[in-house]
Amino acid sequence: MLPNLVSKEMTMSATISLETGNTDTIIKLFNRSIGRLRLTNTKRLILASLAVGALITLLSAPLQAAGPSPLDPGGRPADTFVILLSGPYKPVVDKPVVDCPNLGLFQVNLCDGSYSTTKIYPVSGLPEEVSGQANPGEGPRSGERQAENAIGNFYVQFVGNNAAYDLPGGALTMVFTTGSLTPVPDGQGGTYFVGNLQLDITEATGIYQSFVGGHNQMADILHQLADGTFVEHCFCIISRPQPPAAIKRQAL
Repeated sequence: MLPNLVSKEMTMSATISLETGNTDTIIKLFNRSIGRLRLTNTKRLILASLAVGALITLLSAPLQAAGPSPLDPGGRPADTFVILLSGPYKPVVDKPVVDCPNLGLFQVNLCDGSYSTTKIYPVSGLPEEVSGQANPGEGPRSGERQAENAIGNFYVQFVGNNAAYDLPGGALTMVFTTGSLTPVPDGQGGTYFVGNLQLDITEATGIYQSFVGGHNQMADILHQLADGTFVEHCFCIISRPQPPAAIKRQAL
């Protein structure tokens, strides 16, 4: 699934206000992202606006449905938390497993030569000790590096379906299922890929173990530069599995 998506799509920037579930806030933040595209052609700007507008429509319903997601007093993530993937992708060198970062995950081999990595930044829903002092939602723009604000590393197969999140307090393995990305020229020989991607959570360690069976919705603006390299700017809305309807009714 992922190779087909990546060949058509890659993205830039947006911020999700999960605490308010406010669509107007989302629109403002996406509009701010459009401003960063620096498109010089009016037609291209219209295309970018249409693509981002479609993304807002796709995201507004699940965000509003999620509603407020208060932090767990026990130091666990909220039922739904949001993180930002931002910055240039770098390939993970092919090397023996014994020399590879040990995240406690068994479904991925991050050092088999098929993975690339970028940084993770906090947005909302993570315990304070996990988010640290990083500025929520802040990450590097294309070419910038603000690693001091990063809280972890994201790994993805550009040829394959797997992804892994290395976060404070644990790690997660996910599998891409569906998604749609729209290419938008950046006016400088590169392309923005704008859209959303769906992933299932298949493995987790530490404070994220209860998220196995849950879901990740990516709001992605992936930027392929003119030289062929990729710069990510993607919001990940990660949620625990929903209890069956019968259990929900009993809890009422």
